Amino acid sequence: MNEHKVKHLEFIQNVITRMNTNSFQLKGWTVTITSALLAIFATKNNPYFIATAILPVVIFWFLDSYYLAQERKFRGLYNDVAGVSENPKEIKLFEMRPDLYVGGKYSFWDVFTSTTIWKLYLPIITILSGLFVYFKFIVIKGG
Repeated sequence: MNEHKVKHLEFIQNVITRMNTNSFQLKGWTVTITSALLAIFATKNNPYFIATAILPVVIFWFLDSYYLAQERKFRGLYNDVAGVSENPKEIKLFEMRPDLYVGGKYSFWDVFTSTTIWKLYLPIITILSGLFVYFKFIVIKGG
């Protein structure tokens, strides 16, 4: 493998690393913002702070899915440049074309509904929704 091809692969790997870092940070922000809003609920006893926490979780779910979809596209590009794909696309030297990878495992909705994504975000949304219903309609009505 010539040095230009190796450099091209390094560029692609750097993009993949950035996408992965963004995804990791979004998961951290999800936990941080949700925890902060639950802490505010605990001090104010206003269940709407629980409901408010659902919105950033949904937004981060979409953003995380976007970054993972981009990461998958660049992994496809990496595999084609490295020549390890089953049916490699013709990629020119130093070409960064994630737009060549569409549909299937590269689609946003495939990523959005992937096990690694929904197993994090859907339970958080379900728990927050359950807490909101519990504190809004059961605790307050009973108290």
